[in-house]
Parts: sequence; structure tokens; C-alpha cells
Amino acid sequence: MGRWPSTLHWLFSSGDGAADRLVPRWIVLRALGLIYCSAFISLLFQIRGLMGPGGILPAQGYLAAVAQSFGPLMRLWFAPTLLWLNSGSSMLMAMCWAGFAASLLLAINFWPRAMLAVCFVCFLSFVSAAQDFSGYQSDGMLLEAGFLALFFAPPGLRPGLGVAHPPSRASLFLLQWEWFRIYFESGLVKLLSGDEEWRHLTAMDEYYQNGPLPTWIGWYVEHLPHWFHAATAFSTLALELVIVWMLFLPRRWRIVCFFIVTPWEIGVIFTANYTFLNYLVLTLGFLLLDDRGFTRWVRGSWKTQPEADAAPDPEPAPAARRLLLGFGLSISAALLTLVAYVTTAELITMVFGRLPLPMQPVTMLEPFRIANQYGLFAVMTKGRYEIEFQGSRDGQNWVAYPFRFKPQMLNRAPGIYAPYQPRFEWNLWFASLGSWRQNSLVPRTEVRLLKNDPDVLKLFAANPFAASPPRQVRAVLWQYWFTSMQQKRATGDWWTRRLLGLYAPVLQQDDQGQAGIVTMPDPLPAHD
Repeated sequence: MGRWPSTLHWLFSSGDGAADRLVPRWIVLRALGLIYCSAFISLLFQIRGLMGPGGILPAQGYLAAVAQSFGPLMRLWFAPTLLWLNSGSSMLMAMCWAGFAASLLLAINFWPRAMLAVCFVCFLSFVSAAQDFSGYQSDGMLLEAGFLALFFAPPGLRPGLGVAHPPSRASLFLLQWEWFRIYFESGLVKLLSGDEEWRHLTAMDEYYQNGPLPTWIGWYVEHLPHWFHAATAFSTLALELVIVWMLFLPRRWRIVCFFIVTPWEIGVIFTANYTFLNYLVLTLGFLLLDDRGFTRWVRGSWKTQPEADAAPDPEPAPAARRLLLGFGLSISAALLTLVAYVTTAELITMVFGRLPLPMQPVTMLEPFRIANQYGLFAVMTKGRYEIEFQGSRDGQNWVAYPFRFKPQMLNRAPGIYAPYQPRFEWNLWFASLGSWRQNSLVPRTEVRLLKNDPDVLKLFAANPFAASPPRQVRAVLWQYWFTSMQQKRATGDWWTRRLLGLYAPVLQQDDQGQAGIVTMPDPLPAHD
């Protein structure tokens, strides 16, 4: 056998895979199933209100616009989703239930490759048609990890540790590479953005207050002295730009790295609600370890015996088997090489700008979100702003629609909700930093509230107009701050706030059921 075939097998074949990473692989795949599970659970409660036929941003209308702009094949590339078959509420729920069931089966190690494929297709189908509700880096992280895990997972119905089929070196490295890029590219964007708060180490001073969904633990951490926040800002840059390079060092350094980044991620999880993002990064960190670190906890039968309960593969004729294995190996090599090239090219362009590199592969993979560029907290928000929807029957007395998760009542403690992701409320945080003209979901929500749309109302904690729809609906903008220790002791409030003004047009429903503008908002003070 020549050198090239040998290299191909060494990199991409599980037969020549990394036999010392069986336990970390088992942990990562079980955790990936639970992370997928959290994603689909949150969608089961929200997807109809987000993108159903009566939702805020209906998938049906979006796909119709895509179909008008692209031909029959190009539209499938631009929006790779099962919702081309049907985008009604039943299809949306069926897609979420299928993904949820597959994620549970993946978590208990039943037919992991097939379950990973179902989870990936269902989640990609949501992301590709959810428009503003899927523009998050965390979605790309999960899709990239889920895709690479298809080549990382062992075959068989009940593979155990998959001793006979260790992970291919290429899939293992690309998952480690994703972990590295999430950190390192986030550190790069902090430097490249020129944000003064990172330069002066003040980025963490109000970070716990100003993030999308704070926690009560974050409230207490916010009140620690400035030196602590300056130290965490410096440590963040050091971890993202320096410490993660330990991935490429010998085993002892990788173990040290694991015991640095793991407590760090746990701290982030408790002090901020970033959906499943930190759980995924925490999970990928286990790939810094190898089986030697788990020897005392692994059953003896798993250490030495290949899977006993995996369904045996039928034995085709030797020539047919060689052809089949060769074809599968070629597909794996081509796809994983493509992901490696695109992710490397994107990292290079972050540092050096546009270079004469072939960018067609980047464009080709972009709709599938399996080879992404990351960069978290490049510029820190300087304040906390909240959009609140209010309804009225007379245009004078206004009643707020209560939210489920985000700050609103001053005396309600911020909760810990992650990995659950309330996408509607998450998007409102981003919308609060801009104008309503840039965020159509706000006036669209107003229209749905005028109609008392049941799916959209389920995104809220309650409907103050259950008996009949309001005559008018408006969205106002508040600025929020954590209370001081003294204020909390005196009042019991976690928050204080100030009304900035009308965020979006006041809408009113006429006798024919059509929404019209009653009042346009005045320009708001700077809020970014």
C-alpha cells in the first residue's frame, strides 16, 4: 500500500483511529444528545409562535420569497430545510418531536450515528427557515459539532464504548479545532474590534447586568470590587488567546488546560444564561483528555472487549466490502477536508484580511452552518435596555404583557434558565440595542397581539387581555440597572429602571380587523 492510501486510512478511517479516546468520545456524544435535547425542548414550546403560520416570522412566507428568488435546486441549497415539504404547524411540531426523540436515544447511546443524523437534519431545518430567530453563533456551534460527530461516533445499534471502531483522527481533531476556534477567534475579535473596554480591562464591570439574560448569581458577582472585574477581563483574554494553545502541546499540558477551562465555563454558566453555548464548549473540552484519565471509573469489560450488543454487519463479498468501505472513506475524507479548509481560511481572513484564497468552498458550506467563524463579545454593550409590550382598551391606560424569563418586575430575581433558550426574549435583547426599523419582529409582534394570536401569546407568561383583544398595542423601551446592595436590603428589588420612550409605532386595530399606525415614536436617546 502506498504512502497516500496509508495516510488516508490513518486520518479518516476508524479502523486506524485514536484508540485512546474512547471514554472522552462516549462522554461527548452523551452530552451532545442532552444539548440537542435542550434545543428541541425549547422549540417545542416556542416554534409555532416564532415561525408557524400565525407566528411572528412565518416560515411559509420566507420560503415563498426564497422560491421566487432561486431556482428549484438553488433554493434547496440556500435554505436546506424539510419545511419545503410542508411548513404548517403540524410539520413544525413533528420536526421538533423527531429531533427530541432522536436526541434522547443519542443520550442513551442507541444507534448514535443515525440519531445524530436525525438531530442534525431537524435542527438544520429549523435554523434554515427561522430567519432572525436563528442568527446566533450557538446554533452554528451545535450544527458544526453535530455534523462532525457523524464521523466521530461509532457504528452499531448499541455500540458501548465502540472499542472496535475508535474515532477517526480527522473527526477528533476537527472537534478539538472547533473548541479551539470558539475561544481563539473570540479573543481575536476583542483585539481587532478596538473596543476600549477590553483595552482598559473594564469590559466585565457591567457585563453581568448587561447580558441577554442575567442570573441572580451574576447580580452578586457584579457587586464585587473593580479589581476583580479587571482580573476577569485580563483572564478572559489570556485564556482565549494563550491558554487554549495548550491543545497542541503534550498530554500533561492538555490536562492542565482542561482543569483551567472547565471551572471557567462552569462559572459562566452560573453567572449568565447563554443557552446551550457554554454547555457545548464545556463538553468539547473533554476531548483534551484521553482514556488513561478515566481508567479507575471504566468497567473492565469496556476496557478490553469490543461491543457485544452491536448489531453485526452483514458480510458482503470481499470485493464489494472493499468497494463500500473505500467509497465511505472517500466521502468522509472529502467532507472533513472541506470543513478543515473552510474553517482555516476563515481564521486566516480574520487575521490578515482578504487573501487570494479560493473562497468558493466557504460560500458552498455557508447555508449548512457546519464550518463557521466565531467571535463572542467583540464589543461590550454599555447599558441594559428592555422592550416591553403593552396593550390598552382606551389608549390611556396601558397594561404590560408579562415575560417569562427576561427582566421586567423589579422584585423578581434573575433566574438560571440555560441551556433552555427563550428565543423570542433573546431576540428582544438584540432588538433593544437598535431601532424598530431594523427589527421587524417588534411591530409584527404588536400585530399578533392585536389579534390575540394564541401561538404568539404562549411566548409570554400570561395574557392580560384574555377576554378580548386590546384596542391598541405599543412597545416601549426601558433602561434597567441592578440595584445596589443598600437598595436591595431596603426594598427587596433586584432591578431599578427608567422609561426612555416609545420604541415602535403604536398600532390600533380597526373594525375590519386591520392594524394601523396611531402614533410614531420620537427619536430615542443613544442605546447601544
